[in-house]
Amino acid sequence: MPGFFLSSTRLFRPLTTLCLLAGLVAAGCGEPADGAADLVMTGGKIVTLSDAMPEASALAARDGRIVAVGNDDDVAGLIGPETQVIDLAGRLAIPGFIEGHGHFMGLGNAKMILDLTTAGTWDDIVSMVGEAASSVPPGEWISGRGWHQEKWSEVPEGAVEGQPTHQTLTAVSEDNPVILTHASGHAAFANGMAMELAAIDADTPDPDGGTIVRDSDGEATGVLRETAQGLVRRVQSQAMAARGEEEIEREARLQVRLAGQDLLSKGITSFQDAGSGLGTVDLLRSIADQGQLPVRMYVMLSGGPETLADRLPEYYMVGYADNWLTVRSIKQVVDGALGSHGAWLLEPYTDMPSSVGLATNPPQRIEAVADLALEHGYQLATHAIGDRGNREVLDLYERAFAAAAGEGGSPADVGAGVRWRIEHAQHLDPEDIPRFGQLGVIASMQGIHNCSDAPWIPIRLGDERARTGAYVWRDLMNTGALVTNGTDTPVEDADPLASFHCSVTRLTNTGDPFHVEQAMTREEALRSYTISNAYAAFEEHIKGTLEVGKLADITVLSRDIMTIPAEEILDTEVDYTIIGGSVAYSRN
Repeated sequence: MPGFFLSSTRLFRPLTTLCLLAGLVAAGCGEPADGAADLVMTGGKIVTLSDAMPEASALAARDGRIVAVGNDDDVAGLIGPETQVIDLAGRLAIPGFIEGHGHFMGLGNAKMILDLTTAGTWDDIVSMVGEAASSVPPGEWISGRGWHQEKWSEVPEGAVEGQPTHQTLTAVSEDNPVILTHASGHAAFANGMAMELAAIDADTPDPDGGTIVRDSDGEATGVLRETAQGLVRRVQSQAMAARGEEEIEREARLQVRLAGQDLLSKGITSFQDAGSGLGTVDLLRSIADQGQLPVRMYVMLSGGPETLADRLPEYYMVGYADNWLTVRSIKQVVDGALGSHGAWLLEPYTDMPSSVGLATNPPQRIEAVADLALEHGYQLATHAIGDRGNREVLDLYERAFAAAAGEGGSPADVGAGVRWRIEHAQHLDPEDIPRFGQLGVIASMQGIHNCSDAPWIPIRLGDERARTGAYVWRDLMNTGALVTNGTDTPVEDADPLASFHCSVTRLTNTGDPFHVEQAMTREEALRSYTISNAYAAFEEHIKGTLEVGKLADITVLSRDIMTIPAEEILDTEVDYTIIGGSVAYSRN
């Protein structure tokens, strides 16, 4: 059975400036003053991603930091009676994977509700909900996540816009409200009782930025796109809040533990959380104070200008609790997802000509948040998937940079300094691709989305838009833009190896290629998951490469993903996840 560990000591002693900059073996920086290391790794292939020493065979760490990188002889003198020695036996060690965009509490919650990702048909989902309803008291909410109509083997009978109507689901759950979240998180399916509690009927208007899908008679089908989900989620939240503060906190702490266990088992040492409220940050800070955060966290605050205006100074923190928690970014959302027809497009959907998607948040509200971000020194990270959504965000970023630069100043210099991001950047108009590099905007993308979505991207966009603008990693990098990587978990499994494989092959699960000219090299893919993600979080000085002075965050893999045949990458396993020089996960 795999083992999970949590170090009780998370302190480090700064090394000399020379050692921090050199990134060489300890012998080249002077012998460490305290002698023995806490951890020594020998006999492996260590890909450091450092220009000074790209590859090594041994490494030593003490007090959470790397103190030596080189060969076995270079670390032999650092082995003492209390040193943990790991014989890599030829295995690959790399900088710890950094999840560049995910939803931490959402991942933990997904481990506690119905997993709909394996459902092959709508009937499968109905059966799962029916079984759950038979085992819970009347009135208790039933939740699930992961359905995707494009991944079912057949279209449900009586479907509207390719999606089912609620009657069969309601029939097996008449006494329980049900809400089932789409895999993307940008739509949900509600049963009859949930819609009744939310007062959704034929006369309920669509909320701004959302759609209540209706049948030919005008009745709600149960599908709620984008902000329309909030009509049901508010009612569910009220019911959950009635449980009492202690129970709510216990559940939240369980979500942290479950998310952490999953991430550590997959070699992830740092996690960039794409949007959490102030209450969640309070919880994470409390857990960090107790030394119990399972992975290092970089949190983007969610909320509008009204919520954030007076609270940003209070919540700004960098390297809190010995580099376990950083909050210095704000997350905004301009549109929805392609799978739910919510991505905001310049031209209509090929398979839904009546729609160009949804602007879920008016750009002028995001612009107000952009002003707050510049005022308080926060990074801005904006979700944009459709080509119209991306253009609107690039436009408002450019305006913000120009205003900050002032007369005669350089907007590009401002952009390079603030490192603002577009989260997903999945579908771009070719005219906007060079603007990422020109403005210094980071394309925070998720490799695995390409392979998951590829079978139906041409259905939504047509072949030409798919070819010229969908997941154009190579085109973006060729213009000088930084492209990072991740999974958007729990939208996708948090496994970095699956996203790495997709990044270098662009092969779908059926083995079909999707515009492989946009693929990354293996070194580019590894950088996108390590040093590039560190840079995107202003943490490149402590993370992302294995160099003397940096945090000893390391992932050890069973196979050499840099050289093995591509088809073997997905068979690779994580043998060790090491954070701050302490083993947090071991497969054996």
